[in-house]
Amino acid sequence: MAEQHLIENLMSSTMQKIREIVDANTIIGDPILASKNTTIIPVSKIVYGFAAGGSDFPTKKSDPKDLFGGGSGAGMTISPIAIIVVSNDNVRVMQMEPSHGSLDNIVGMAPDIIEKIKSFFSKSSKDKSSKNEAVESDEQEE
Repeated sequence: MAEQHLIENLMSSTMQKIREIVDANTIIGDPILASKNTTIIPVSKIVYGFAAGGSDFPTKKSDPKDLFGGGSGAGMTISPIAIIVVSNDNVRVMQMEPSHGSLDNIVGMAPDIIEKIKSFFSKSSKDKSSKNEAVESDEQEE
């Protein structure tokens, strides 16, 4: 097995620290009970950058091991972008800032679309049952 280089250790420890800070609970926050029937869930956007570098420096001694110098770093921004409001059987996404593209608009409209689809199917099933009742009453009259 090949010997692990010191830069790998440096990168691994930095990435581990980033993992400790950023997890799913950072993006989708803990639910907040606003009232008996309303729960608010915060949603955040995380942007981070990571860099690492290093160099081996030869020694003048006959020691076969070179000297190593390196460093790593990360920067992170966490921004609240929306809240999810769950009230009774309704779910609504409320954006904190205006949408920046089509995908944002689609995600924002998802709860409304789901509600319309649900109401369409429930309306369709009511219409079918009404038609079946009308057909049965016509058959009984004949």
